Amino acid sequence: MSASRRSGTTDELGPEEPERDGADLLAALLDGMDAALCAFDADGIVTHWNREAERILGWTAAEAVGRRGFAGWAVRTADAAEVEARLMSAMTAPGRQVHEFALLTKDGGRVLVRTQSAAVRGPDGKPAGVYCAFSEVHAQIDLERSIALSEALFEDASWGVVLVDADLRPAVVNAYAARALGIGRTAVLGRPLGDLLVQGVEELESALTHVLAEGAPPAPAEMWVSVRTADGERRRCWRSGFLRLASPLAEEPVPLGVGWLFLDITEARQSEQEAALLRFRSNQLHRAGRAAAECEDPGEAATVHLDFALAGFADHALIDRVAGGAVADGDGPVRLVRAAGTPSGAPGPSVHADKAGLPVPYGDGHPALQCVARAGSVRADAGDGGPEAARAWALARQWPGDTVHALCTVLRSRGRTLGVVTFLRGAGRSRFERADAVHAEDVAVRIAAALDLADAQEGPRQA
Repeated sequence: MSASRRSGTTDELGPEEPERDGADLLAALLDGMDAALCAFDADGIVTHWNREAERILGWTAAEAVGRRGFAGWAVRTADAAEVEARLMSAMTAPGRQVHEFALLTKDGGRVLVRTQSAAVRGPDGKPAGVYCAFSEVHAQIDLERSIALSEALFEDASWGVVLVDADLRPAVVNAYAARALGIGRTAVLGRPLGDLLVQGVEELESALTHVLAEGAPPAPAEMWVSVRTADGERRRCWRSGFLRLASPLAEEPVPLGVGWLFLDITEARQSEQEAALLRFRSNQLHRAGRAAAECEDPGEAATVHLDFALAGFADHALIDRVAGGAVADGDGPVRLVRAAGTPSGAPGPSVHADKAGLPVPYGDGHPALQCVARAGSVRADAGDGGPEAARAWALARQWPGDTVHALCTVLRSRGRTLGVVTFLRGAGRSRFERADAVHAEDVAVRIAAALDLADAQEGPRQA
């Protein structure tokens, strides 16, 4: 300290500030360590003993400093020579030495500790003593297990693990998660979730924000998302669990981000959905059969089957009969007459068409005419031309203007074609798939049987 500071005056550095002695600073650093630490000089005399060492063994620094080795107080006399030799061997060995042995507490108990010891060099570079950091073995094992668990999760886990920072950006991603997201492990880091997912981003970000603010939810959540792949977008279902990550070093919980663990259960969920859909459709067919059996008019029974089939399946439906009666396979071009249909403006039960028997003006190549020619199902879609183009496509085929997807299924009975049943979906529904066509064919068989019975009761229909 300068003379001016000793006299109480000030200089250009500011007012007088107390200087901290180096020994006090060293003692404060040692006492603030999380690990227990002691040090020995070249003769094996204890020179340093911090508070964590006092907590583990119960001996205070005043009781420990100045003793020669651990014999008779911190180690059993029978073990003292071996323990001292192992500790002091660090003076001549390169790097750190790791050992495990039992120490004695002040109250006579025994504690198994793991030590790391290394030489302390003097000003001349020669060994002047040894420092020894130690901790209880179970605490060390817990730490090693935590580290091993973290490494295993981010390398070998059979489910996705993503650490998301407080800005909702991935900070660490394991191999499973990278494959699920369709991107490399390093390429995903720091990118917004919106760059990684096509759909489901809002739901996922909402969940992450909730976890940061409120903590982990009590149970896993299932989320449907769409990811980009080389083959286009793929819809996936991920069962997700969330954990809020807080710093263990802060006095108050400071959120570091969210641990997001997920498992792809798409196939299981799709199987469950398909099974549930199959059960629903089977129940509908059963209910329709029971209801149709109570109809005296077979024509009414046909519309009952149609109405039951619409539930959860399509928005509109039409029944077109072959003009002049049923035709055998291979007969020439046919004309179709509207027999029944659902209202196009609002939902409602099917209604029978008028008795005029005028053919529906279907153009060449119409899906219904193709259906009759092939004696099989035909699917058609408006495409991606936009709402106006879709409306024009539907109206040109004599369908309601909101139609986007269509499925035409032939009505067959006793080896003859009676007509076509057409199911129509709007933009709010997905396109018809093969499973939908199978269900439509089951419905068509029942409708065709009812119409064939109606023809038998009424006699041959006139063109």
